[in-house]
Amino acid sequence: MDTPNNNTESRKYKHLSFEERMTIQIRLKDGHSAYRIAKELNRPINTVLNEIRRGTVVQKKQNQTVQIYLADAGQAIYCKNRNHSKTAFKLLECQDFITFVTGKLLNDKWSIDACVGYATLHKLYKPEEMVCTKTLYSYVALGLLPFKMMDLPLVLKRSSKKSRVRKHKKHLGQSIEERPAHIDNREEFGHWEIDTVIGKKIKDDEVILTIVERQTRNAIFLKIPDKTSSSVSKGILELREYFGPEFDQVFKTITSDNGLEFAELHKLETEMETQVYFAHPYASHERGTNERHNGLIRRFIAKGKSISDHSAETIAFIEDWCNTLPRKILGYRTPEELFEKQLDLIYST
Repeated sequence: MDTPNNNTESRKYKHLSFEERMTIQIRLKDGHSAYRIAKELNRPINTVLNEIRRGTVVQKKQNQTVQIYLADAGQAIYCKNRNHSKTAFKLLECQDFITFVTGKLLNDKWSIDACVGYATLHKLYKPEEMVCTKTLYSYVALGLLPFKMMDLPLVLKRSSKKSRVRKHKKHLGQSIEERPAHIDNREEFGHWEIDTVIGKKIKDDEVILTIVERQTRNAIFLKIPDKTSSSVSKGILELREYFGPEFDQVFKTITSDNGLEFAELHKLETEMETQVYFAHPYASHERGTNERHNGLIRRFIAKGKSISDHSAETIAFIEDWCNTLPRKILGYRTPEELFEKQLDLIYST
């Protein structure tokens, strides 16, 4: 039953308890949407969505295979991930080394790798008091050090590839040229951009399906089995189930590139009111918001690193980090809070 007078104190930014997982299980069984459950628990909807994905298992009922969320499964995976978790950063233990690197970089114009190599060669610090070159670059990208990427020696990238004109262009659906012009100004909520982030370029590696709302910059990251149109379609189907009958209002349009993994997206137009548009080939700027968030993911998962090596918990952490990061373009508000306000308007009508 509903609990409109629920006075449980908010545990925002805290891990879900087993009691909350049981509530999710019961409410899903009763047919409640993820939004409605999130409001009852006083949690961000992304937290609930990630928990549902984490704790959903496959069972057989009456000779049919069904997917169902179980609180026990979610709790078991959570405990397993906690047992394997490690300290994310060594900034406190490496403060003297960080000071050394900062001084050499800003005053003597050394590169980060030169700082690490010199300190290692001359044994200026113990191994546990240092971090490697790659970790230092990650700290810079995350804004954890007193200097920025622009302070680092510039690495130029030049492409020697010649432009080419495709004679046989793919036509997967409506072109972005047909998309209503008012969507460009981002004044209306409900317009999304979609893409995939790959790890190793092998057949069996998993993929991250990234979906970003243009106005609020709220991102949803789904881990799917592979980069195929069927896997993408199943990911979209999950979202339809999570958002319920209001899916059409939350997802008014979706814009993608011309990758074959999005070949089945146009089916949304026959099943609901959501409209799908496809950007021009080699025009990633037409989906700039999505590309920006793919870059944020790369701060945590470098190119060429297997997506399968990262748990759903890790993907959820990255998604939460993106959605709780204050943005200058949003007046230093977070995508999460703006997204929640828009959902309140939709679900309250």
